[in-house]
Amino acid sequence: MIFLRRETFKGYLKSYPGIVGIVILCLLYFIFELFGGYLKNSLTLYQAGALLSIPVEDPIALHQPWRYITSMFMHADFYHIFHNMFMLIIFAPPLERLIQTKRFIPFYLLCGIGGSLIAVLISSAKGIPMIHLGASGAVYGVLGAYLFMALFRKRMLDEQSKKTIYMILAIGIISSIIVPNISLWGHIGGLVTGLLLYRLFDRRQFKA
Repeated sequence: MIFLRRETFKGYLKSYPGIVGIVILCLLYFIFELFGGYLKNSLTLYQAGALLSIPVEDPIALHQPWRYITSMFMHADFYHIFHNMFMLIIFAPPLERLIQTKRFIPFYLLCGIGGSLIAVLISSAKGIPMIHLGASGAVYGVLGAYLFMALFRKRMLDEQSKKTIYMILAIGIISSIIVPNISLWGHIGGLVTGLLLYRLFDRRQFKA
């Protein structure tokens, strides 16, 4: 089971600098939001750096493209950041170790951007202005990499790890549908981006 964490706290910090750095940035950003009074509503979240899609006027949210990055380090409340950071800390380490930190970080960022872009396109197609924020698109991109392994690199994962991935994805997609204020398409977009990108980041493609 590759998702069981056996490292000491110090060992974890040393082994997974990419994940640790991302978690620290998310926590610092959340503290900024919290004490800056930006968690009140959509307007204040936008002022803090959230991504906003506006149909017709800015359908793919490129007026301020940097928001695709800032929004993935933002969270709307304590549960939001706790859930995403927990998922990242538990599930991302095997992937960072596999593709190495220098590839894991761009992989993570691209998955977050991909998830946000799909969510923006869907909300714009529906004609609905929408605020987008959170690390979940990038986290689902990590799960998308494991789904690629489970489907196309079957020997890379043990059976228990495959079952865990399938279960987490099933629960995640169902909850994205039934729980309010969760971006289903952001999750699906991140998942698909991660699945498609992983082949490019597969260690086999980087033989020195």
